Amino acid sequence: MPEPVAFGCEFWHCGAMITDPSLCELNATTLARAIARGELSSRDVVEAHLARIAEQDAQLAAFVTVDAEGARRAAQICDAASAPAGPLHGVPVAIKDLTDTAGLTTTYGSALFRDHVPMEDDLVVARLRRAGAIILGKTNTPEFGFGAVCTNRLCGPTRNPFDPALTSGGSSGGSAVAVAAGMVPLAHGTDFGGSVRTPASFCDVASIRATPGRIPSPRRPLGWDMLATHGFLARSIDDLELALSVCEGADAHDPLSSGSFRGDRTSAGRPRIAVTPDFGVAPVARDVRARFAMACEALARVADIVQSSPDCGGAIETFRMLRAAHIANGFGELLKTRRDELTPTVIWNIEAGARLSAEDYLNAERRRTAIYRSFRDLFTRADFLVAPAASVFPWPNEVSDVTAIDGTTLDTPIDYLAVTFIVSLVGFPVLTVPTQRGANELPFGIQIIAPPGCESRLFAFGRTIEQTLGFSHRRPPA
Repeated sequence: MPEPVAFGCEFWHCGAMITDPSLCELNATTLARAIARGELSSRDVVEAHLARIAEQDAQLAAFVTVDAEGARRAAQICDAASAPAGPLHGVPVAIKDLTDTAGLTTTYGSALFRDHVPMEDDLVVARLRRAGAIILGKTNTPEFGFGAVCTNRLCGPTRNPFDPALTSGGSSGGSAVAVAAGMVPLAHGTDFGGSVRTPASFCDVASIRATPGRIPSPRRPLGWDMLATHGFLARSIDDLELALSVCEGADAHDPLSSGSFRGDRTSAGRPRIAVTPDFGVAPVARDVRARFAMACEALARVADIVQSSPDCGGAIETFRMLRAAHIANGFGELLKTRRDELTPTVIWNIEAGARLSAEDYLNAERRRTAIYRSFRDLFTRADFLVAPAASVFPWPNEVSDVTAIDGTTLDTPIDYLAVTFIVSLVGFPVLTVPTQRGANELPFGIQIIAPPGCESRLFAFGRTIEQTLGFSHRRPPA
């Protein structure tokens, strides 16, 4: 059988193959159960998703690399096994190209690493494989994950399946599009300031940004850094919970993972929800505020709603400073030695942290601590905190950065992410779900925030609004 050929962002399928496209509409949980019961073969499921990629990815550019041959071999092994390897046995998934995959090109979205093939899997990938998942390929991301539009010198822009003229969001845009378009039922992402949440909102899918440490990162150079975490994107809450269940668990080399995540329980009775359109400080567009108000009206059918927010004064400046310091520390050497090969966005991000002092950094940590405690205080009065998952709607791919909202100029290119990065700052888990929308409306999602370690509570409430309010994924147009 002729093999598909992957080159850069383009994917051709040579030869004819009969596949069942309806398999691409099933979620990961359903597929895993059907494969485990012998009602479906992993090979058929993988072939259906490879065919969907071949059909759509030339336009959407969700994938940097597609490993069709490796996926087929893995599917054959799954189908020959005497028993399921784990909860994701035979299910195709995609991995964001910031994360190492053994034997499979990992570019980090940079031309500097176009030929880089890691020797080992990142732990999150190893745990997915151990659960039986089949890696179809690597999804697109801006260079090193820095950028509002999901594009780089290797691939992109990754186009929104609801309107290919518009952005998918960054930096997990490739994963969001792959899930929304049915190329995979489940995709991995990473989230620093909103990188799974913004694409989820733009592409009408759900996402989870777990409590830092719940999915360990034992190779993270700064072991106590909780700004960046792994996450997942899917079309159903069940799939997010399944993915987290196979990837969580302590690792001795990640100090954050040793914390206790027990004691999470679903609240009895009608939940109490604090809602805020902007945390009191974030710039948020008028049309987003209007859609958020409609979502809150719907939530009032299943919960008691109160307008309330933690005290987030100084949060934007605090995140800017901490983020800049981390990026300068992690990528500063590249700026010295290979500046001409970096994108302007990456250069700006590195230079932003070059002039910070230790006092600047510690003052930011002091303010961060106060904001964290204000979040904690709010959760003595509420079960959840809900906010928009994006401050704007998707914009044209040709526009590289959000520089203004409703005519007001932003101070920096990252300020449009304030509505998400404020939550990153304090490290609380966040479930993003799509809201109801009209036939001609763009997707829009909300963040549902809970105290650290309370992912089970988030999933339970997410299922409630998924089923009773219709806060769930709808297929993009053909």
